[in-house]
Formats: sequence, C-alpha cells, structure tokens
Amino acid sequence: MSILRVDNLTKTYSGAGQDLTVLHSVSFELAAGDTFAIVGPSGSGKTTLLGLCAGLDRATSGSVWLNGILLDQLSEDQRAAVRNQHVGFIFQNFQLLPTLTALENVLVPLELRGRRGAAQVALTLLDRVGLADRAHHYPAQLSGGEQQRVSLARAFANRPAVLFADEPTGNLDPNTSERVVNLLFELNREAGTTLVLVTHDLELAARTRRILRLRGGEVVAAGAATP
Repeated sequence: MSILRVDNLTKTYSGAGQDLTVLHSVSFELAAGDTFAIVGPSGSGKTTLLGLCAGLDRATSGSVWLNGILLDQLSEDQRAAVRNQHVGFIFQNFQLLPTLTALENVLVPLELRGRRGAAQVALTLLDRVGLADRAHHYPAQLSGGEQQRVSLARAFANRPAVLFADEPTGNLDPNTSERVVNLLFELNREAGTTLVLVTHDLELAARTRRILRLRGGEVVAAGAATP
C-alpha cells in the first residue's frame, strides 16, 4: 500500500472577480521509506502542493490519500487528528514555540498523543541530534542550526509515516545546512519514514530517490534523482 497518493490534484483561488489556478492536475504515489523532492522556481506551487498533501488545505479537485486515509472529505479537526497521528513537519523558520524550552518543544507532540515515558523519549531524541546539553534552553538562546535540530527531534518524536520538510535549510549557512541535512537523512533511514522535501536546493533534492519538478503549477518532469 502506498503511504502517500496524490491523484489529479488541482488548487484554484477565487478573488477580485477572477480565478487563479496555482496547481494543475498533479499526480504521484510514494511507498514507505521513499525520499521525494518537489522543486521549482518561486511561485511554481511547491508549498501549495505540500500543504495539500499534509491536509493543511483542501484541494479544489483531485484526491489525497495519506497512509490509506482519504483526506478530501475530512473536517479540519479530523485532518488535524490525522496529522497528529501520521505526519511530522520541518519548516524553514523552525516554528518552535518561543516560551518553551528545547525539551518542552519536543515533548509537545508526544504529550498530545499521551505517550508513556515522553520525557525520556524527548531527551533521547535531543541527544541524537547533539543537543542533550541544551535541553533547557529556549529558542532565543539557540543558534539557527540548533533550532533546526530541535525541530528535527520534534518532527521524529512520533515516528511519523510521512515527514514533510519545507525548505529545511533555507535559513542556514552552508556548513550548518550540511550537518542538518545529514541528520535529516540519517533519522529518516532509522525511522523508515517517507520524506517529502520542498526545496530550491538542487544538491539537496539530488539526495532523494525521486524528484518532481513544477513550473507554473504544472509538472514539467518527474523521475529518479540523479546525484
């Protein structure tokens, strides 16, 4: 069974007396453990596609199955429950809660699911990303690279079926970016998670198994990545 299946996905926005279609009939299917990059210039529909795949928004037409669940007809609360159970996120701007420590940020998804031994799981994950000694620091006390490593630990806390990463290295310098990317792929292999990356970085995209190229909301190329 596929972990993520997208069929003829289209997204149109209406406003100012006209319609704007930002995604045109996109289809693809991913199996467990796949690594997949969505690339294209700004305005090509990459982040829109990621949001639809994760159930953050609803398509105008077409369908999304996530881990066997059809998202199309679910309510907002139902889609939020699906994300909590099956999805992890990594964002360009980290999106850590500023009033919580690194440890508390990683604890959030674990506590939402009532995970036993949540504190120890969170500490183990912070240790895995090299931040055990920074567990009680707040985001403002951490560098950008450290914040992104906290977000990696948080994203993998619930061992998600699918991990969505939107420009995960966009705010990092090259050396920090390489460390974060290596951790991302190592954790992904260990967890057997399906990874979906949105990125402008073609070198990063080339580390995935498959690439989908968008331009103007349409698929212009799809296939195996070439290192």
